Amino acid sequence: MDYKDYQKSRDAAWELLIRMKIRSLPVKISEICFTLGIKLKYSEDLIDTDGYSFFLKDVPCIVIRKTDNIGRLRFTVAHELGHILLGHVGKYNLVNREPAPNDDPIEQAANVFAIRLLAPACILWGLNVKSAEQISQICDISLQAAQFRMQRLEQLYRRNKFLTSRLEKVLYFRFRRFIKENRFE
Repeated sequence: MDYKDYQKSRDAAWELLIRMKIRSLPVKISEICFTLGIKLKYSEDLIDTDGYSFFLKDVPCIVIRKTDNIGRLRFTVAHELGHILLGHVGKYNLVNREPAPNDDPIEQAANVFAIRLLAPACILWGLNVKSAEQISQICDISLQAAQFRMQRLEQLYRRNKFLTSRLEKVLYFRFRRFIKENRFE
């Protein structure tokens, strides 16, 4: 995935958090879908995919596998929401499964959107997060998703790359009370 596509997905997640006036974690992903008019359906019939998104008479819809754990469900919904908001639905053949380095750039973009929506790095940094377990707990995502997030967070810690964009600064400012009340020591 090239940097411009990464930046577009990341910024779309931050803009949504700001626009929806979200100020705490975990992000209430089903409320976001409801507010945006996106229909969320649970299915017991999904086998080869965690979920998918489509439009039905101009209404965006997300279908997710009912039997997945809550952390996995939340990530799947955020991933599919990313496809919808990034304009992928109806243009590409979309697949939701475990992320892989050789994933299609469209799937990578949806994953970037999802994890930055559910676990924004600047907020995790402000909270002084030091482990995947802490990320999983505070963001209510699967440990596996939290481990992916922690790997990226460690890179950002090493490079001290936080609050480098205007959007990131606005987002951090919005979460300042939550950060103060929930900071890990």
